[in-house]
Amino acid sequence: MSTPGRGPAGSTGIRLHAPAPGWSLDADVVVVGSGVAGLTAALRCAAAGRRTVVVTKARLDDGSTRWAQGGIAAALGEGDSPEQHLDDTLVAGAGLCDEEAVRLLVTEGPDAVRRLIDTGAVFDTSAETGEIELTREGGHHRRRIAHAGGDATGAEISRALVEAVHAAGIETVENALVLDLLQDAQGRTAGVTLHVMGEGQHDGVGAVHAPAVILATGGMGQVFSATTNPSVSTGDGVALALRAGAEVSDLEFVQFHPTVLFLGPDAEGQQPLVSEAVRGEGAYLVDADGVRFMVGQHQLAELAPRDIVAKGIMRRMQEQGAQHMYLDARHFGARMWEQRFPTILAACRSHGIDPVTEPIPVAPAAHYASGGVRTDLHGRTTVPGLYACGEVACTGVHGANRLASNSLLEGLVFAERIAADITSREHGGGGPGVPVPSTGPLQPAAARYEIQRIMTDGAGVLRSAASLEAAADALEGLYAAALNDLEAHGKTAEPGVDTWEATNLLCVARVLVAAARRREETRGCHWREDHPDRDDARWRRHLVVRLSATEKRALVVVPTDSADLPSVHPLSNPSLEQ
Repeated sequence: MSTPGRGPAGSTGIRLHAPAPGWSLDADVVVVGSGVAGLTAALRCAAAGRRTVVVTKARLDDGSTRWAQGGIAAALGEGDSPEQHLDDTLVAGAGLCDEEAVRLLVTEGPDAVRRLIDTGAVFDTSAETGEIELTREGGHHRRRIAHAGGDATGAEISRALVEAVHAAGIETVENALVLDLLQDAQGRTAGVTLHVMGEGQHDGVGAVHAPAVILATGGMGQVFSATTNPSVSTGDGVALALRAGAEVSDLEFVQFHPTVLFLGPDAEGQQPLVSEAVRGEGAYLVDADGVRFMVGQHQLAELAPRDIVAKGIMRRMQEQGAQHMYLDARHFGARMWEQRFPTILAACRSHGIDPVTEPIPVAPAAHYASGGVRTDLHGRTTVPGLYACGEVACTGVHGANRLASNSLLEGLVFAERIAADITSREHGGGGPGVPVPSTGPLQPAAARYEIQRIMTDGAGVLRSAASLEAAADALEGLYAAALNDLEAHGKTAEPGVDTWEATNLLCVARVLVAAARRREETRGCHWREDHPDRDDARWRRHLVVRLSATEKRALVVVPTDSADLPSVHPLSNPSLEQ
């Protein structure tokens, strides 16, 4: 690590090893990511006259949003209300939701969805009434999930937003992996460095200079061997924020989707999701003998919140020594499968399974990060000028477990709030970013698969003190080996996309395991076999984590005093350095 004070105020001094920027752009706002959160923020900022640049890791429509099957939750139906949506969200969040953030989500959500429709998104409607069709998912007591193309909601939202961005003439830089935050001498945001992969107007490492940066980089599901996340979900936004001195929270609460198509015990990478909406329409979870094992475990049975269903599946698998359970929707018939769930039907059939005539083998897989970069209700982080929204952020909405289909809504609502904050104030830049030496070691590309194995074995659905200690030791071994090569021999892995991604994955894995070790209870989607009960007296609180700016490359993990997240005061929280 650099000597304290050598880099910008509040920064850790750690940066990824990378060549110096060979090109640059200037903007008022740079948005990193092109899902529902990033593109909504970009459209709102551009509409207010701000020079906006969108940078994204693949193509504009290749993020996590387009993989969302179920839909977007909002109180749009007759008899429903934001208050009922709030109640369901708080229950799912297991005592750790920020109620004010949830209230904003559910009250601003319906109009935000209507604005999305005005932008061009087309949702499924009833042939009889012309009203938006709504379905149910786990944890919801009412039908409030709007969907498109049956089970292709994310793809439709992505299509509409990408077309709107092109129509607005917003500058985009595709195939660009964000590297690090640029900061001025006072620690304020001054833009980002990034690497563009492949030929184009920009190639190699460059910089986008801007006084406001919006992180909308999505999740970190690739930290596990099996996930529903695309290959680009390597925790880049969280890792960047940590290196810049920002705080993260609730990273231990990784949601494992209960029903992911089981492709075998050795399957790795992105796995096909079988949407919760399938259960919402009446599918049953059964074991090999056809027994509905969720009946009696929760009043909502198969439609219980996801953490409860995932645990129910895992328990049954343990009891029976099975590698998977089954989702039975044969009673839907061919027509319903073809009209309501064409994407899932095609995915299953491509793997030799026909849901019309046989149950679908399913098992939990890593799906969604409930925590992330800590923000306030306007999306502001603890670094001035740095915002975060969508899965990369921790707004307090999800608590210990995200309620189904609240993710697209959160991205939509908080992206609009960020844009409103940016366009209501002058983000006076403090000059160009201060050069910071690249002092953090890079991981070799092969470390990615080792990290995934370590995390799946030690920090997956089932966790214990022993498994988490083994994971922490193994991750620390990877880090220490690379650090020793750098400090003792001046060597590090060759800079490149594979090594930058592996380094980011190790960063978020270390934070996740540190928080999971500290939280000695079972709550939401954090399941400790050695502490099977929820402990509100000791643990109805959050864990705030940052990289130490004084102690060499250490993680500082501090519990909050209560279930309320502390206020976000940029660069003014020295109490965490203890």
